[in-house]
Amino acid sequence: MFDGLHDIDWASMEHAYGSAEEVPALLWALRSPDTGERRKALDRFYGAVHHQGSVYPPTAASVPFLFELAADDATPERAAVVALLVSIGRESLDLGFQDDGTEIEYYPPMGCAQAIAFLRERGAQFAELAFDPDPDVRLAALPGLGLFLDDADRAAAVLRERMDVERGLEARLRIVEAAATLALRLPAATEQVTGWLAGLAADPARGPVTRLAALVQRARCAPDEIGEDVVPAAVGLLRESVRTLPLRPIAPAPSRPATPPDSVAPQTVAAFEELDRHTRVYAPTTALLRTFHDVLGARVPERTTVLAEQLSSPDPGSRLDAVRMSGELIRTWRGDHTRLPLLLADQLTTADLEVAAEAAAVLESCHPIAAPAREALAAHIEAQRAAHGPHLWAAPDALLRRSHQEAVRALARLGDIRALPSLLAALDSDVDAWRAIQVAGHLPQAADQLVPRLCNHLRGIDLSQQWTEMSANAILAALAALGDPAAVPVVVDTLGAAVRHEQHGVTRSALKALGAFGPAATGARDTIRSLTTATDVHVQPAAVAALWAAGEDLAEVMPLLLHLLDDRITFRISDAADLLGEIGPPASVALPRLRNLLTHDYEWVRVHCAAALWEIAGEAEAPAVLDALLQAMAKNPATANHVVTCLDRMGPLAAPALPLLREQLTLPRRGGRFQSIDHDEELQRVCRTLIARLDTPAPKASAPRTV
Repeated sequence: MFDGLHDIDWASMEHAYGSAEEVPALLWALRSPDTGERRKALDRFYGAVHHQGSVYPPTAASVPFLFELAADDATPERAAVVALLVSIGRESLDLGFQDDGTEIEYYPPMGCAQAIAFLRERGAQFAELAFDPDPDVRLAALPGLGLFLDDADRAAAVLRERMDVERGLEARLRIVEAAATLALRLPAATEQVTGWLAGLAADPARGPVTRLAALVQRARCAPDEIGEDVVPAAVGLLRESVRTLPLRPIAPAPSRPATPPDSVAPQTVAAFEELDRHTRVYAPTTALLRTFHDVLGARVPERTTVLAEQLSSPDPGSRLDAVRMSGELIRTWRGDHTRLPLLLADQLTTADLEVAAEAAAVLESCHPIAAPAREALAAHIEAQRAAHGPHLWAAPDALLRRSHQEAVRALARLGDIRALPSLLAALDSDVDAWRAIQVAGHLPQAADQLVPRLCNHLRGIDLSQQWTEMSANAILAALAALGDPAAVPVVVDTLGAAVRHEQHGVTRSALKALGAFGPAATGARDTIRSLTTATDVHVQPAAVAALWAAGEDLAEVMPLLLHLLDDRITFRISDAADLLGEIGPPASVALPRLRNLLTHDYEWVRVHCAAALWEIAGEAEAPAVLDALLQAMAKNPATANHVVTCLDRMGPLAAPALPLLREQLTLPRRGGRFQSIDHDEELQRVCRTLIARLDTPAPKASAPRTV
């Protein structure tokens, strides 16, 4: 066993957390008779050697020894080892090869090609494992037939044979998926596999889930051939499958401490809880339906039809998974999403609080288009408060608390004042107050009530502790958004504390907040001025911007901005350019440097400098500005929001951008900076406005009047 294991220089290789010298011990532990030792080794292997699906050189070097374990009947829990091998192989294919099969060259090499070569050499053994007496081993081995066995005829024959024998639903789903994977990998198998899948989908003797799987995987093999009958057929099978699958309550999430340790920011704890929620799958058909949605891609109306059926399921787990898929569709693809917010709003009143909470969370994350759900959110919150009292935000029941909090946050994101009572209760009770703080800035009409409470929370933050940075930044951002000058004294105090404790992130946030208050922050100019020479790369440009906002002293600010334009750090150049554009024509001394920066090798710098050129010099710089903007947007679509904002200010001179603007609106996937729904919805709005304005034909000259 493990011949040659110690001939490998494991210590010279690295996995996700450093040296791979532990790998031999992990491999030996996988055949330990002690269950705890095996589980610990497997967890460590997934956590470090195969971290989040990564394939490192030691991952690939482990494959032959893992295969020995899988082939040895004496290995305990062989199915877990086979599943690990399949995962490494699948990820190696995804990470190591282009769609056309050519190898991707990484430096340093990852070992994907090495792992795949070994597994394909032993592809026939996956066929043997598919007949193993242990049903768990068979289940784990089935995907390997599609991924690694190069004999297409044999692989297809084994899969057909297993379909006639296996009775478990999960096994049948894996068989059908493996068949589609085989057809996509080996064109020689395509015709026989797609024909077999079509027959399965049409066979009334098969169960509805198996037929649905065959329909979906057939579509996966040829997405361009999806006809108008595919989605209605899938919906019909999905509806029929509900009657055959048992209804199961949603298993509760693992319990966590009610309050996080003092050394961990609550936002960090929540992020891990969210990650845990989104990695849990509740319905046996979820993976299959995710595949169907992936195959349908940009077909938003068809996907909405499927989601409507999923959201009507009597099974709460199916609805919960469907809610998450709905959010993924809205956040990823453009289209008419009017119906989905209403369908999600229908989930708010369900007795399954986890479903209701997730629906509200999706509405919050998709708030730019969640307006159709506004009244449903408000009614839901009011009903909850009537049933459980005004202190529901801090309810001891975790599911009830989260359901209410997510609905309140979603309503607040819409700028609806009806969210205010619960936000005030949160700020007063200090239970999960950070969740209320994150959305408080969306209610400027309630600044008189929110700002004093936010200031109290800001005063209570101990900036000697580094973990408090996120909380301080969130409060400062909310105060800046609310814009009430009454917050200036506490922001100034926070700025001083941040400087003392070298909390550079908080220093920058406090400076940005003071800049948002404008002349109301004049009393803090001396403090701000002292930071214009700060060594931190983020603090200095923020201080210069705040100094200008607080006093508008051009003679003092211009030398600082010109110095920043000469910086090598790109975001400092961009920050300086933005402020120069805000200053406008009085900043004309910067024009030569801004013109030179239009040749900078980073498109983001070119975009910011082009926008500043326009604001300072106007029409005289229009050709150069337009050229820089359009080239940057064509090269890097993430710049689109900044580009169209400048184009919007250029008026008729932006007409040459019409083709690019029209092209932007034809893209099915969301774009804009960070590809976020917020940026993309704004991008589409500005593009449509510009096109409507620039594409208006000039009025015809009236005919001369005859006398």
